[in-house]
Amino acid sequence: MPCRTIAVANQKGGTGKTATTLSLGVALARLGKRVLLVDADPQGDLTKSLGWGDPDALEVTLANHLSAVIEGEGIESREGILSHKEGIDLMPANIELAGMEMPILMAMSREQLMNVWLAPLKADYDFILIDCPPTLGIIPVNAFVAADGVLVPVSAEYLPASAMTALLKTVGRVRRQINPSLSVEGILITLSDSRNNLAREVEQTIREQYGASYRVFDTVIPRAVSAAEAPAVGASIFSYDGRGKAARAFERLAEEVVGRG
Repeated sequence: MPCRTIAVANQKGGTGKTATTLSLGVALARLGKRVLLVDADPQGDLTKSLGWGDPDALEVTLANHLSAVIEGEGIESREGILSHKEGIDLMPANIELAGMEMPILMAMSREQLMNVWLAPLKADYDFILIDCPPTLGIIPVNAFVAADGVLVPVSAEYLPASAMTALLKTVGRVRRQINPSLSVEGILITLSDSRNNLAREVEQTIREQYGASYRVFDTVIPRAVSAAEAPAVGASIFSYDGRGKAARAFERLAEEVVGRG
């Protein structure tokens, strides 16, 4: 099975992007898949959530690889990849990535930099998941060019129409102009509280508005205290609360994602 690269993106913050990248990645690893997570957010939340509490102390991060592609320096694609005890690999990020925005914008083939770095790694993995920053800037566009699909987490707390429209337009533009094989992997409803009327209304609205054009995952990720606590101990929801409802939901999501392959 060829490697599938999925960018997890929504330019609105607080939709559970990082938690989705981490938990889906571990769920796929538990299904026997070889998984690389890429932290593409200068905040480094994915890196911190996996237990590397001081990303700025790391010697090699995504910023170094993008810089090496721009400068034509020979740095091996695997350099700096960290292995986590739950069976996934991580390319970390730190604040240096924020300083890369201008060099990337000035670079030749600037949308292709992440793709150039990732291409040699695809032989080593079944899935690569990229945690995008909450913008539609040049770094998420790089992720879309390197990806086969974009997974869009949407929290069941507000009607996300305007943010979703801008994101889906950007995906469409990347597909038309640079990466014709890019698709929307699916829209994932997150942070849902089934006792809450608004959450049910938002879910219904998303399924009605987008379900005809895009896949909306059957799985809905519930709001769970344990999911908020797990990153503080550098673990996934599976090792923190493996029998909880959030862990079960991510198991189902992983099966949906694998089933599409």
